Amino acid sequence: MRCVSWLLLGNCLLVLGRAVLGAPNQCPNLCHCHGDLQHVICDSVGLKRIPRVSEATRLLNLQRNNIGSIPTGAFSESKGLISLHMQQCQLKEIESQAFKGLKKLVYLYLSNNEINNIRPGAFDDLTELTYLHLDGNQIGDLTKGIFSPMVNLFILQLNDNRLRELRPGIFTGAKDLRWLHMSGNELTTLHPGSLDDVENLAILHLDRNKMSTYPSAAMSKLRVVEELTLGRNLMRTIPDNAFQSFGRYMEKLHLDNMNLERFSDGAFTGVTAIKSLHLDNNKLRSLPKSLEFGTITNLTLSNNSWSCTCQLAPLRRWMDSSRSRPDAVCVSPPSQKGKQVRDSNAFIGCRVKAKRAKKGTRQ
Repeated sequence: MRCVSWLLLGNCLLVLGRAVLGAPNQCPNLCHCHGDLQHVICDSVGLKRIPRVSEATRLLNLQRNNIGSIPTGAFSESKGLISLHMQQCQLKEIESQAFKGLKKLVYLYLSNNEINNIRPGAFDDLTELTYLHLDGNQIGDLTKGIFSPMVNLFILQLNDNRLRELRPGIFTGAKDLRWLHMSGNELTTLHPGSLDDVENLAILHLDRNKMSTYPSAAMSKLRVVEELTLGRNLMRTIPDNAFQSFGRYMEKLHLDNMNLERFSDGAFTGVTAIKSLHLDNNKLRSLPKSLEFGTITNLTLSNNSWSCTCQLAPLRRWMDSSRSRPDAVCVSPPSQKGKQVRDSNAFIGCRVKAKRAKKGTRQ
């Protein structure tokens, strides 16, 4: 482009400036656009700031750039966005009102950044947000009400951060949250009331944390949990009524790799729908009387210290009637040491406890 006068030179610079910064009615420099600017793809193109995009844009992909921060008003001209991808952008902090104006946003991906601070009001205006991915960051604390604008939040990914505790009020407003993933944090404490605002959780992942006791008080208001993972938390015991509030819905339970030594007799009280139970790599000798095997189809038991006495007879009867015969080796008594539970003769003569008939039925 050749400019022949100062006036034309000024026009040239203006045009070049728009090409670099990006005007909202054209495809930003270095990016690829599709569908009349509806999809703007700027993946791995060396951006250091957020480009301006049209209100017509529905998807903006900024993955793998060195953006560093999201200033207030960065998306003020992008009010039509539905999906925003900012994984691996070296983000360190989310400023207050960082997503101001994005009232139509449904998907927000902020995974694998360096975020260690989320300012109060950071998620203001995100009333339609349904999927929020914050996994793979360095978040150590969440302020009360931080998710409160997200009245439609359904899935929250917080895996692999540095959370140490959950306090009441963190999830205020997120009453429709159904999937909460907090694996791989440093959680030692779930305070009573910390999950009261999300009582409709269906999937709760808490594995790979540092909890030494089962958080009974925090879990007591949960009603419909279908999948719970607690593996790789060093808990020695599971108390009575641990899963009772959601036991008729729970189908999958992971309690593996916990150094678990025992269950209280009533640990599985109210658990009536369980299909998949993982107990491998613990120090268990027996199973509680409250565990019913009738619905179980997938059971892992390996690397425990099973005592092959009549206390394990219900397990052996389940093995005899099931297609699944999981690996479980007897450690005691000495006469059974090294034998598989499924092959041991220790259960010959063990009595079958008769089930009490329900009222109104004949024996």
